[in-house]
Amino acid sequence: MADTPYNVLFLCTGNSARSVMAEMALKRWGPGRFNSFSAGSQPKGQVHPVTLRLLKDLNYKTDELRSKSWDEFALPDSPPLHFVFTVCDNAAQEVCPAWPGQPMTAHWGAPDPAAFVGPEDKALQVFKRVYLELENRIKIFSSLRLEALDRLALKEQLDKIGATKPETADA
Repeated sequence: MADTPYNVLFLCTGNSARSVMAEMALKRWGPGRFNSFSAGSQPKGQVHPVTLRLLKDLNYKTDELRSKSWDEFALPDSPPLHFVFTVCDNAAQEVCPAWPGQPMTAHWGAPDPAAFVGPEDKALQVFKRVYLELENRIKIFSSLRLEALDRLALKEQLDKIGATKPETADA
């Protein structure tokens, strides 16, 4: 498995903010080692505008981002998934489809920045704080020597990462 990239799916209910940010962060921190995807159980149909603004500010290409259903990744011809991470509490409690590949799963919950109501500059701060929390976890995950861990040890590491908080309180 180490010769080919690991396929990672980030899930949230709406697939408009957290899961999209996590997908992009892993693309930055795990190129060549991971294929990163995101989806939602009830996709909003569009990526949140503040998510797009933040990602553009962080020099990500956002042209091809879209909000999509997790059903796309449960089809027989979907890529086999190695990891599935829920990043919101609602998605973690839902009954997920049967994923091809019998992936390892973990919950990496983060606050919902899309729930923030207020001026755009404050919203951007909230989105950035959530992005940094997810990015911190992704940096830890992408640094693991996955091939050296058995399934039990790997599951333990994934759960520990989910409990990791951001390095700084300020965005």
